Amino acid sequence: MSIRGAAAKGAPLFDDEAREYDAVLVMSFGGPEGMDEVMPFLENVTRGRNVPRERLLEVAHHYEHFGGVSPINQQNRALIAALEAELTAHARHLPVYFGNRNWHPFITDTVRQMRGDGVRRAIVFVTSAFSSYSGCRQYREDIIRAQAEVGEGAPEFDKLRMFYNHPGYIEPCVANVKAALARIPMERRGAAHVAFTAHSLPLSMARECDYEAQLQEAVRLVAEGAGCGDCALAYQSRSGPPHVPWLEPDILDHMEKLAARGVRDLVILPIGFTSDHMEVLFDLDIEAVEKAKELGLNMIRAATVGTAAPYVGMIRELIEERMAARPERRALGDRGPNHDICPLDCCLPGTSGKGPPR
Repeated sequence: MSIRGAAAKGAPLFDDEAREYDAVLVMSFGGPEGMDEVMPFLENVTRGRNVPRERLLEVAHHYEHFGGVSPINQQNRALIAALEAELTAHARHLPVYFGNRNWHPFITDTVRQMRGDGVRRAIVFVTSAFSSYSGCRQYREDIIRAQAEVGEGAPEFDKLRMFYNHPGYIEPCVANVKAALARIPMERRGAAHVAFTAHSLPLSMARECDYEAQLQEAVRLVAEGAGCGDCALAYQSRSGPPHVPWLEPDILDHMEKLAARGVRDLVILPIGFTSDHMEVLFDLDIEAVEKAKELGLNMIRAATVGTAAPYVGMIRELIEERMAARPERRALGDRGPNHDICPLDCCLPGTSGKGPPR
C-alpha cells in the first residue's frame, strides 16, 4: 500500500495515464475547536520534538484570543462544500472526505471510513500550494502510515500536484491585493508597499525543496498582475530554538525597515496560506497590526483565497487532469507545472529544529 511516487531518479514525474477515482480526500493540518482541546492538540503536533511545556503554554495563550477555536477546520468544511458543488456542476460525482494530520478528523480515521464505504482509489488535495517537507512530503508520509494502520483493503491514493503558479491560485491572489490597495487613498496608492508572507522554515529544510523558488515565482506573478511597484517577500510564524537559522526577513522586522524609509501604507498578502487560519489571524491580524500601530503604518491585510470561485475551480481542474490521458496542465510563468509524482528524495526534512505551530 502506498501513495504513488517515483521509484528512482529518472522515473517519470508526470502521470499521463487516465485514472479512475472513487473519491476525493481533502487533507489539512487540523486545529482545536475549544480551549479544552488546545493543549492536547499542541502536544500531538510537537510529540517527539522535546518542546518545553513553557513554550506550549505560550502558544496556547494565542488560542485564548479566539476562545480556543482554530478556524481552519470550519474553513476546510466550507471549502469541501464548495468543491462538492463544483464537482456536481461539472458532472463529477465523487464524494469528498476530510482528514487532518494533527486533529480530528484524523487521517487514519478518515481512511478507515473510506475503506468501510468501499473506496478503492482516491485523489488527494492538500491545502498547501508550495513544496516543502511540512507542506507536501509529510502529508504523503501520513497517508502511508494511515494505510498501514487501517490494513487490508485500505484505499490507494494519488496526490494532486502543487499549485503555486496555477491561474486558479494566482488570479484570486491578484484580486485580493487589488482590493486591499483600493482601500488606500488614491494619492498615496502608488507609494504603498506590498509584503507577501509565508510560513518561515528552518534553512536546513528549505535547502531540500523548491519552497523559496516557488514563493518568489508566485510573488512575481501576483505583483505583476496587481501592478505592484514596491513589494517584497517576508516570512512569519517562526518557531523552534533561537540558534537554528530560519528563512528571513521576519515580517515584523521588515515592517520596521519600511517605516524607517518612510513608507506610510502597507498591504500584506499571506500568499503562503490558502485560508485565514490561526497563524494568519494571530501573526498578522494581532501581532502585525500592533506593530503597525507602533510604527505609524497604515496596514491593510489582504484576504487569502479561501473559497474563491477560481480556486475551487482549480481543484476540480487538477482532479480532472489525473482522470485524463496526456492532459493540459495549466501554469503561469516560466517554471511550468509542478510534477504529478513526487520522487523519493523530494522535500526531505533536513535537520529542522521544528517548533510548535503559532
